Amino acid sequence: MTSASARISDTVSSTATAPDAASGHLPVLLVHGIDDDARSLAPLADGLARAGFRDVQLVELKPNNGAAPISVLAGQVAEAAGSLRARTGSARIDVVAFSMGALVSRYYLQRLEGRSHVRRFVSISGPHAGTLTGWLRFNPGARDMRPGSELLRGLAADEAPFGDVQVFTLWTPLDLMILPARSSQLVNARERTIPVILHPLMLRDKRVLRSVEEALTVERPEDFLPLPVAPHPQ
Repeated sequence: MTSASARISDTVSSTATAPDAASGHLPVLLVHGIDDDARSLAPLADGLARAGFRDVQLVELKPNNGAAPISVLAGQVAEAAGSLRARTGSARIDVVAFSMGALVSRYYLQRLEGRSHVRRFVSISGPHAGTLTGWLRFNPGARDMRPGSELLRGLAADEAPFGDVQVFTLWTPLDLMILPARSSQLVNARERTIPVILHPLMLRDKRVLRSVEEALTVERPEDFLPLPVAPHPQ
């Protein structure tokens, strides 16, 4: 990892400096959640590397506990995205983000010109309509994540929030961190609900990891279909 002041981890991949034209994969930026760090994204980064993604970069949000507003953390994502595009020579990148990091990345897309630089955005269990657990802390980031916050109302008011960015959401109806769990939905996103029992396990569940890979590689977003419901045992 680079120094904490840089806020950006080393690339988890080869040292390629141009988009991988052979595979068609764009560089991918991964953004972690509250109280996590870049290490929490290792299963996801490793899975993408095994799938042939050559440029996967992890953002290290500082501070990671909600002590900074979502807008400040989004500036760090914008910095990391610019660095990744400059290093790889790619005009566009893909962004995959978890929990608070998904809301941070959404702010980057909607308010910091991320729409101009991102092809696909995959949100994993993000508090897009807020979470009641935001009331358990009294810092700026937590206030931003409370249902009905000024930040959330402003983002929701955008008529075309993502431009031509293709948006995917993955979330678990069993979530006890994002309350209510349906807060992870985004209007007009391609969506999968995956019944993972604990919020942090979304970053380790094989169904989630496969769904992220599929979201980044499917030819058309409309081909990203809900997972079949497992039959009840007789």
